Amino acid sequence: MARVITFGELMLRLAPNGYLRFFQNDQFQATFGGGEANVAVSLANYGLDSVYVTKLPKHAIGQAAVDSLRYFGVDTSKITRGGERVGIYYLEKGASQRGSVCIYDRKYSAIQQASADDFDWDDIFEGADWFHFTGITPALGENVVEICKQACVAAKKRGVKISCDLNYRGKLWTREEANKAMTELCKYVDVCISNEEDAKDVFGIEAEGTDIYGGKLNHEGYKSVAKQLADKFGFEKVAITLRTSISASDNDWAGMLYDGEDYYFSKSYHLHIVDRVGGGDSFGGGLIYSLLSGKSSKEAIEFAVAASALKHSIEGDYNRVSVAEVEKLAKGDGSGRVQR
Repeated sequence: MARVITFGELMLRLAPNGYLRFFQNDQFQATFGGGEANVAVSLANYGLDSVYVTKLPKHAIGQAAVDSLRYFGVDTSKITRGGERVGIYYLEKGASQRGSVCIYDRKYSAIQQASADDFDWDDIFEGADWFHFTGITPALGENVVEICKQACVAAKKRGVKISCDLNYRGKLWTREEANKAMTELCKYVDVCISNEEDAKDVFGIEAEGTDIYGGKLNHEGYKSVAKQLADKFGFEKVAITLRTSISASDNDWAGMLYDGEDYYFSKSYHLHIVDRVGGGDSFGGGLIYSLLSGKSSKEAIEFAVAASALKHSIEGDYNRVSVAEVEKLAKGDGSGRVQR
């Protein structure tokens, strides 16, 4: 069984019920989520040995965060306990022409204040096959940039494959800060995951002839983006999610995988969205599973896109689907008919 290590921040998610606005009533749904944690849950659901690494307080909220991962079978034994805060994000889900709103309250969280001494990467990577992180994690601070670099160096020493989802978050750092840190970290990365905007925001690489707000995506432009990324950093593979945002409620969703020789585009899905948070992470989880399972490039991109399409129908950050459900959709059964 393949062993995958993911590293990042696990956060408390507070969201009004359904599609209510903040404080439209006095209730919030409390769940947990975070980029790399979402990937870890997907991989555990697919039957891989999924290990999540972070730092969380020893108090009851920190334990609840750990327990949310254990429920799905994620290995939490490498989580460092300490610090005082679990980061929080407030989510107001959008609908129709009203976009979703995300407000972060994560300053001074346990992982943001972590030090390199908190993680024994040689021990963590014992028996590992794959390491995944996102651009959100180094955005937490210079100390976390250094921790990510140490993790990448340790992974490379052991021959562990490394994937990174660029995941630029303008509320966490500037484009200049992202470019500096990610240029250094991407030297270690084998598989890069991006979307319509991240490559432009982080590296200034833009898909020509594309208007993400007007719903116009140019496939040739994304081929160019993938090749430029691969040529710049020597990535073995570059995966790009392709989202046509018709409204907050309705998107068209597809993906592309470049393997250094050929470009593979998935089928496109029309999504009526229940919850889009974690959609990109479920794509990453599907891609990692596919590549570790020996699927072809075409099969891998179809599985990853199908997995993320299903996530858009599920409340919360975590993608609660099985390999069989994803493969059913990837093979063309998207009817949504009742299973009896």
